[in-house]
Amino acid sequence: MKKIVVMGSGNGSNFEAIVKYFQNYDLKILCVSDSSESGILKLAQRLGIENRYLPFEQNDSFFRDNNFELGVLAGYMRILTEQTLTCCNFINIHPSLLPAFKGKDAIKRAYDYGVKVSGVSIHHVSSELDGGKIIAQYPVFLDETMNLSEFEQAIHDVEHALYPPVIKCILENKLFSFDMFLRQDNQGCGGCGGCKH
Repeated sequence: MKKIVVMGSGNGSNFEAIVKYFQNYDLKILCVSDSSESGILKLAQRLGIENRYLPFEQNDSFFRDNNFELGVLAGYMRILTEQTLTCCNFINIHPSLLPAFKGKDAIKRAYDYGVKVSGVSIHHVSSELDGGKIIAQYPVFLDETMNLSEFEQAIHDVEHALYPPVIKCILENKLFSFDMFLRQDNQGCGGCGGCKH
């Protein structure tokens, strides 16, 4: 059985999407957080997923002593050390079309800047903030009628639809296909609003 670790500091909405997507797969998921009171740990408990509080300072030893096929960052608000990065293949999701709007509050900064196209990026993790080679991106288009809340929801919808199939491709050592994203294993559109039927 393959094992992945999902790392988060916040509420864990991407984590929940991952858990639901893989519920019928032979995959062991561990959830860790650098915040003992984070919503992602409470969500993992409700979903029956193994979870633990992992202080940032213990990452190096934890990943040296445990083997995972993939480390999945989902709202993890710290930059992993070079030593930790040598222990596992880590990926991250970011709510902008990188390299634009790196760092915190990317959605609001893009909106306030008046961009007409933003989106979601999934990338390999490096020691640079929101750096690393990009694996997949998907756009979200804005028009003048869209408010910030609607824009945020559109970004999150794409995140939740895009991240799980990208993870699946990596675990299966396959190249990511946008057909997999749009069709969601022949179960219909991922709900991102990016295609018409």
